[in-house]
Amino acid sequence: MRRAITPAVSLRPKPNDKIGVKALSRTPISRDLFRRACSRFATGVAVATVLDPDGRPHGLTINSFTSVSADPPLVLICLDRSCSLLTHFSSSGFYALSFLSEDQQDLSNRFAALPEGRFQGVAWKPGPQSGMPILDGSIGYMECSTHQTIVAGDHTLFIGQVEAANAEPEARPLLYYASSYQKIR
Repeated sequence: MRRAITPAVSLRPKPNDKIGVKALSRTPISRDLFRRACSRFATGVAVATVLDPDGRPHGLTINSFTSVSADPPLVLICLDRSCSLLTHFSSSGFYALSFLSEDQQDLSNRFAALPEGRFQGVAWKPGPQSGMPILDGSIGYMECSTHQTIVAGDHTLFIGQVEAANAEPEARPLLYYASSYQKIR
């Protein structure tokens, strides 16, 4: 016969409770406050790239990048679910990340603002493992196979297994902080 276990201490507040337990507010913060708070975290700037089924390159500027695991080597990027390139990233199975140098602010702006023709006149080479586009002059890159995708809120998270990478030892990164570009001083 099983007995129900009852906690030794009641979890309900009592009328004579001197501390007073209050539930946390469930009121969501505003989108503006959320964005302003996130802007206080400095990030590097990268361009995520992919090839469509016809072999044409596509890419966009991101600053939502993080390492996830060293064994196996996994990284994560986040793409807005309304992004016009989402279908290319979802169906490719591979993507690349080019980490921008402090001298590549123009490329960041180009891949963030132009709706089409982002690669027109931009030098790049195919990555050694998957052929995904790697931007010339970047301070480092990673070629990733898509390990997992997760829909979270208004974004899709792409967890990629790093298949190839390179890093320039003396390069200086382009940074983004407080809604503007920054450099290491």
